[in-house]
Amino acid sequence: MKAIIIIDHGSRYEGANKALFHVVDRMQALNPTIMIRGAHMELCDPDIPTVIDDCVQQGVTHIIAHPYMLAPGRHAIRDIPNIVHESAAKYPHLFVQITEPLGLDDGIIRVIEKRCGL
Repeated sequence: MKAIIIIDHGSRYEGANKALFHVVDRMQALNPTIMIRGAHMELCDPDIPTVIDDCVQQGVTHIIAHPYMLAPGRHAIRDIPNIVHESAAKYPHLFVQITEPLGLDDGIIRVIEKRCGL
């Protein structure tokens, strides 16, 4: 079984933390055959290790971790991959992939255009 974990930074502002799970719920609705989960890198729960443990307990053997961030900064290219790999290391059967952050994509440009009324 495959799971995608969408990972944001985590915030002291509860509204920001809830926003991640709106994305998770929508992505799950659009992709019902894949388990979609959300995790926060720090500051609040659920954290990355907890979500990985939960996925494995539910039979997941392949995790795709997506840093839900715009730029390839320190958290997206170093911190999140390190936490994911450290958390998954206790499961030798688990195949783990880390995606690039959102970055430059025409889809994001279209969202900016939409927000700006273009």
